Amino acid sequence: MGNLEASIVLAGVGGQGTLIAGKLLGIVAMKLGLDVKVSEVHGMSQRGGSVITYVKIGKEVHSPIIEEGTADFLLSFEEVESVRWASLLKEGGVMIVNSQQIESLPVLMGQVQYPDGIVDALKAAATEGTKIVEIDALDLAMQVGTSKATNIVMLGALSNYLGVDEALWKEAIEDAFAAKAKTIPGNLKAFELGKQAGA
Repeated sequence: MGNLEASIVLAGVGGQGTLIAGKLLGIVAMKLGLDVKVSEVHGMSQRGGSVITYVKIGKEVHSPIIEEGTADFLLSFEEVESVRWASLLKEGGVMIVNSQQIESLPVLMGQVQYPDGIVDALKAAATEGTKIVEIDALDLAMQVGTSKATNIVMLGALSNYLGVDEALWKEAIEDAFAAKAKTIPGNLKAFELGKQAGA
């Protein structure tokens, strides 16, 4: 039985695999014999809109909802999403930001500009003890041949902070992708690359 207790927010845009990442964290928790609640809040996920997944892990979890200022970890799969959901992170929490920028419809239509210097601004605003880790998860995913592995790269980065044995993560990846067995080696490599980048 593990003693992991964590509130994790996965924030991204439709198609980035936040839901699969949430399910994978659920598998890890169950392998540790822990209670887990995963809640998915779909925005306009089909249109590249904001998608957020809450994951709560512990001995006993009553609600999947993560209130403002209580998340231990915020994984932002896209830069603007890190700003949109930053208020959920608690003081002394860890934010892992994928440096990928996905232009929203207003940006594409020229109505607004994509903001500059997001991660620097987050670091400047962060309270003492709060850690902001920036990685290029898309680039690392492309090293294994598919942008679809971005979510696994992000989980690899997160794994540095959860104290869960690497073998257990690998088992969880194998379980999660059992129906698509040929993707397992690439996902395991993506996890490794993310772990290195987030260390």
